[in-house]
Amino acid sequence: MPKTQHWYALAGLIVVLDQISKWVVLGTIAPGEVIYVAPFWNWVLTFNPGAAFSFLADQPGWQRWFFTILALGVSGWIAFELKKHPEQKLMALALTLVMGGALGNVIDRVRFGAVVDFIQWHAAGFYWPAFNVADSAISVGAVLLIIASLTHKEQKENA
Repeated sequence: MPKTQHWYALAGLIVVLDQISKWVVLGTIAPGEVIYVAPFWNWVLTFNPGAAFSFLADQPGWQRWFFTILALGVSGWIAFELKKHPEQKLMALALTLVMGGALGNVIDRVRFGAVVDFIQWHAAGFYWPAFNVADSAISVGAVLLIIASLTHKEQKENA
């Protein structure tokens, strides 16, 4: 049975991998530079002061602290939930991914006032907004959270 500390360690690993990837990008790619990787994938360096899909990015700066406090609050709630149910592996993994990603982006907001994004996918002239490792962890965690919620509900109904 996994212990809460294992989930916290995984969240820490996500933060470390996120920050290392951003450190490499910041030392390698100039803002606005586009590096072709594949027909559907570029490396770019952008700074997103908003949330997902640049939500509120055009605001004068209050969103930096709003999203920082929100991410810290959500991460605190997740840490509490992980302590209560560390044995629910899928749910705990989902929450851990969200927490690790949120904390990785908090570091950027505090350091730079914006989140460092660098992965850009595109197809047929349509470009997905640039994202990073933390965003990927949050997205996968959100999908797993939905799956865990649905399967947990089914398990309760079958019990």
